[in-house]
Amino acid sequence: MQREYTAFFEANEHGGCTVTVSALPGLVTEGKDLEHARAMAKDAVRCYIEGLKKAKEPIPVESESAQLRISVVA
Repeated sequence: MQREYTAFFEANEHGGCTVTVSALPGLVTEGKDLEHARAMAKDAVRCYIEGLKKAKEPIPVESESAQLRISVVA
């Protein structure tokens, strides 16, 4: 079954990208660049879901959400 999750990519202090998936608590991975981080994220999500299946835990379904970047002057 194909599942889709929103992944958040953030530049890190090592020059790479750190990735989190808010629908999957505790899932954090990173890559040396965006392409590597994307591959690592896919693998991490697969492993996360496999672990839930083995533990007979429910697999989270991401709820619809909107993402909007805002700018403020402070």
